[in-house]
Amino acid sequence: MLHRAGPEDIDLILPLVAAYHSHEGIASSPEARRAALAPLLKGSDFGAVWLIGTHSAPIGYIAITFGWSIEMGGQDAFVDEFFLVPASRGKGHGQAALDLVTAELKARGVRALHLEVSRDNQAGQRFYRHAGFEPREGYFLMSHTL
Repeated sequence: MLHRAGPEDIDLILPLVAAYHSHEGIASSPEARRAALAPLLKGSDFGAVWLIGTHSAPIGYIAITFGWSIEMGGQDAFVDEFFLVPASRGKGHGQAALDLVTAELKARGVRALHLEVSRDNQAGQRFYRHAGFEPREGYFLMSHTL
């Protein structure tokens, strides 16, 4: 039900990424999405992508990127994107995928997994709290696009 995606999976992932970006209002071109995914699918040290569902008909994906945290005591990771097609939500697929990816990351020595969720996305917040994520009180994610 979950497999790590490789370069041969790019054409399966791209429509899912486009759907996620449309859903979230993220402006991106097909060329930019392809360029951003390619290194992750080739086995980059920066991260990985897993397809959710059958290999021939995936229902979603989860993209994880890697970093390093002195505070967390070593390697950490970030859920960069996590998407399930609407018809597959609420059926346990997302939780199962997150559990498997989390176990793999833990076995790899990752010390913490972070994510961001919209302040207005109450269902997403409930899902992530149920999965063991907690808000970091006193912290506010900020970004500077370079």
